[in-house]
Amino acid sequence: MSGLIDRVRGVLHALGRPTAADDPAPSDGGVLEMLGAIGPALLASNQATNDVQDTLQSLADAYGRSDLRVFVLPTLVMVEDSSTTPSETAIFPAHESALRLDQAGAVEHVVRSAARERLEPKNVTAEIAKIWKAAPRFGPVLTVLGHTLLSLGFGMVINPTITALPVYVVLGAVVGVIVLIGSRAGTLSLILPVFTAFAVTVLISWVVKPIVHDDVLRLVAPSLVSFLPGLTLTIAAVELTSGQVIAGASRLVYGIARLGLLAFGVFAGISVTGEPTSVTTTPTQLGSWAPWVGIVLVSLGYYLFSAAPKRSLVWILYALVVAYTAQLLGNLVVGPELSGLIGAAIVVPAVYLAARLKAAPPSAIMLTCAYWLLVPGAMGFIGISEAAAGTAGAINTILQTFGSLIAIAIGMVIGAGVSRDVKAAARAWQSVEPGASTETVK
Repeated sequence: MSGLIDRVRGVLHALGRPTAADDPAPSDGGVLEMLGAIGPALLASNQATNDVQDTLQSLADAYGRSDLRVFVLPTLVMVEDSSTTPSETAIFPAHESALRLDQAGAVEHVVRSAARERLEPKNVTAEIAKIWKAAPRFGPVLTVLGHTLLSLGFGMVINPTITALPVYVVLGAVVGVIVLIGSRAGTLSLILPVFTAFAVTVLISWVVKPIVHDDVLRLVAPSLVSFLPGLTLTIAAVELTSGQVIAGASRLVYGIARLGLLAFGVFAGISVTGEPTSVTTTPTQLGSWAPWVGIVLVSLGYYLFSAAPKRSLVWILYALVVAYTAQLLGNLVVGPELSGLIGAAIVVPAVYLAARLKAAPPSAIMLTCAYWLLVPGAMGFIGISEAAAGTAGAINTILQTFGSLIAIAIGMVIGAGVSRDVKAAARAWQSVEPGASTETVK
């Protein structure tokens, strides 16, 4: 009986305030530089600043440098060394480009190994630098094919007409080529969202719309999936709800600006062609099976376009299915506006649980894909585009988008908190031997 009481006390202690690691680090040299290398890599992996800050602070504690204080913003990482007199602060700027899924997975693997095995800091820094220089797994042809499947998959998720499917394929391939070229030309990438949205809208209005009787924005949105800042907006909402006001506000402004650029391109295209953004007849949609097929295509598209790690396709599909199923459940329970809360609250623990399996990729891989399906980036794009074109009901669409973002952010915070507490409780339960003193868990 005393052993059970000891275990329960250990669980309660683990759910309380976290403590620094007691194990001595093998070497203090280069810890600050190691944190400065890992931080920008985690930011480029589409992780929230509060998560990056917690990870870096935990690493500093694990390496016996609890005197280091870490501050993270979307564009830089600051590490203050209070052991010097006066204290010194090192600033490490974030990279402009985002990491591919295989690179993000490799970074998380390095971070886990460093925390668990106390690797030499200089070796960790060198490994992060090697990850940045790693060549993509797939060539340009498969990358464009991945974007094509992404566009087709997201188009099927919104349950389109059958005549819209070839449009998604063609436009997905065209935009995939544009993205591939633009990623290699820094100057072109600045105007790429506006130019692409304008070109796609003009092409649809002049060539496709007379044949495919569907709304222009419903045809445009899936092809622009790689430009939609839904993930950025969701991370911004998470940061705001976690108290990271500066980071969340700046990321929110960036996401809204990106939506504004896309909407301006669409509005310019509609102004040139003179085509209305709505249809007079209700098109016949594919049916309830279309979103499920779309999810399969989206998972394969992510795998190719973002160069996911080997043997991660099944796990990406798992994360997408869980996210979509949970969102459907939330739609039935609390309605469409709050369905994202249920979806995020369920998918986060489900992904963390799956990531504990040896064959599964890091949780960052699955969560990134799941967030893209959860976030209403397309809804926000359509709402702002409708507002620019003067369409009735656009303001309601925009308000629903931001309401959904907040709901998803709260769900993510709840899911992450539950996962953290369950993990801490499980470790504390296993670490206490029957009859052992409760001092062993302190």
